[in-house]
Amino acid sequence: MKLNQLLLLNLIVLSYSINLGGQEKYDLSEFISLGMENNFSLQIARNRQEISDNNFTPGNAGFLPVLDLSTRHSGTVNNTRQSFADGGTGSTSGIHNTMTNAGLNLGWNLFSGFRVQTTYSRLEELKLQGEMSTRLAIERFVAQTATEYYNYIQQTRQLNNLEYAVSLSRERYRIDEERYIIGSGSRLQLLQSRVFLNADSSRLSRQSEVLRASQIRLNELMGVQDFDILFGAKDTVIIVDKDLLYEDLMAGTLKQNTNLLLAASNQVISELDRQIIASRTYPYLNLNTGYGYTFSTFQSANLNHQHTLGFNYGFTLGINLFDGYNRRRELSNAMIEINNRELSYQQLLQEVKADLMTIYKAYENNLRLLEMEYENLETARENMEIAFERYRLGALAGIELREVQKSLLEAEERLLSIQYQTKLAEISLLQISGRIMEYI
Repeated sequence: MKLNQLLLLNLIVLSYSINLGGQEKYDLSEFISLGMENNFSLQIARNRQEISDNNFTPGNAGFLPVLDLSTRHSGTVNNTRQSFADGGTGSTSGIHNTMTNAGLNLGWNLFSGFRVQTTYSRLEELKLQGEMSTRLAIERFVAQTATEYYNYIQQTRQLNNLEYAVSLSRERYRIDEERYIIGSGSRLQLLQSRVFLNADSSRLSRQSEVLRASQIRLNELMGVQDFDILFGAKDTVIIVDKDLLYEDLMAGTLKQNTNLLLAASNQVISELDRQIIASRTYPYLNLNTGYGYTFSTFQSANLNHQHTLGFNYGFTLGINLFDGYNRRRELSNAMIEINNRELSYQQLLQEVKADLMTIYKAYENNLRLLEMEYENLETARENMEIAFERYRLGALAGIELREVQKSLLEAEERLLSIQYQTKLAEISLLQISGRIMEYI
């Protein structure tokens, strides 16, 4: 790459850094708050919860009567031939009789083996499930936002580290260029410095794209429509909570884990389904009543027309004696489903406990690695200062300086990576234990 191309690349990276400095910045809680208002997945979850809320009514369960208002007009056109006992005959044709009626009819299930009460309890449990499903969606959103927020911080710090690496390579190139001009350095060493500077600048340019992708992902989570407007993070470092205790996390998991609560709710619904089926073994009692008006016309009778206005009522008491063993089959299936829901809960509980233990062990190990990497980074920085000063004095070869520079960059990358991995473990632990909302 020629020198003017290198300068162009540096200008692109510099302009990107200027844009980062001038953008609007939010902290994690502000990102989450904005996203909770605009995120499409959360809006869908809230709409589904509203449906389950709307379904929880006495009328939907069957507590209330049904009242219908109806009207009907009908007619008949008949031809009649009659034979009398004395041998005579008679016939009529085109006899048109009509009937018009209108009325209010009320039907009310007074008793059906506690089916109505059980259905109402089932609708209430479904309403609670709608709330828990929304809570689960919010927890996932908070975890996703926190993950991307700290990834953005990680990528920003990596960009800063690469900018520092470019500045070191640029300074080295300047030193080698001056040495070459005054005749104390070789062209080979100058070209080698240019290669290293080009490589570091190229890597810095690629890192800027990684950071931009993280920004776009944050905008997506926030539900921002205009992706040309990018937001940054107020925080500049990843701060890890080092005080999470396994016993507290396990206690919180057993009480507050949303997936476990949903699984327990499914067990309740399975039992209510069984009770609804069992209610069919009881007698049922229905009330039917109405008030109506009827107007009839006759063409071949002693009456020309007739008006009827009146009230009717009736009770129906019955019991199903035999339904082809369908009720027994459905009860058997309901018991199997209850057992399946219990097994599903135990399976989920086992998986959650295993995830908690696995992630906590990784969290503990990363905390230990953090201490080592902090120490390694301090050592690498001190080595870099000493090596660069020796290089200025001509007491260190270019290849050796490059190795020291690589060691510093790798130490910084390892520290950033472990910080981020530790933060991911922290986020996962809080999500499993039902404490992820602490980030709000």
